[in-house]
Amino acid sequence: MRCVNLYRWKGRVALVTGASVGIGAAIAKSLVQHGMKVIGCARNVEQIQKLAAECVSGGFSGTLIPYKCDLSVEDDMISMFSWIKVQHQGIDVCINNAGLALPEPLLSGKTSGWRTMMDVNVIALSVCTREAYQSMKERKIDDGHIININSICGHRVVNHADAHFYSASKYAVTALTEGLRQELREAKTHIRATCISPGLVETEFAYRLFSENPEIAVATYTSVKCLQAVDIANSVVYVLSAPPHVQIGDIEITPVEQSM
Repeated sequence: MRCVNLYRWKGRVALVTGASVGIGAAIAKSLVQHGMKVIGCARNVEQIQKLAAECVSGGFSGTLIPYKCDLSVEDDMISMFSWIKVQHQGIDVCINNAGLALPEPLLSGKTSGWRTMMDVNVIALSVCTREAYQSMKERKIDDGHIININSICGHRVVNHADAHFYSASKYAVTALTEGLRQELREAKTHIRATCISPGLVETEFAYRLFSENPEIAVATYTSVKCLQAVDIANSVVYVLSAPPHVQIGDIEITPVEQSM
């Protein structure tokens, strides 16, 4: 990784949602390496506990604190932020990474699947954003940062029925991030908002989406030289390394060989 300056974030608190695997785990690990105190939340907290142990054995200067949270349940999220306030005063950086795609086409998909995608990809992101901002505001934190991990599917609709509703949820993230920036400016705060939109990243994502047809996932990840989760983590570090007066709005990061 190139040399970056995250000294001003050393010892400060970040929340990373969906931190158990893939991109979220890579982001959490990277921020701990740079000396941050990271609250990593997910339903499967055991995997975050293993990652926290790796961070300790690796001698990283920061700390990873696992927290079990179901992001489809608002009470769980509110309880998490209350716990963070009591244990760590509040958060300075919020990384809304958690997201999922279910193979539910527009013409034949199940309403329950659509609702699950909206609950996690849109509502949970919005709740965490609201609570993070309120945490910063009440402590007079004026240099905080909210980073939404989006997708290129939030900018272009792929010609695949199983991804259409997911794409709609990610278009919402694009709109929410821009709306957040506007509201932050109206609030006369220097808290920043950034949207990072990856293309194909080789994680468990496609295997979950195509769980009934794993050969599709294999074909997807072998069609081009995919991004790795650490590439997205490096993008987050880059965003956080920007001087306080610099607003990095949107980053699209894709494999060189990816046509979309």
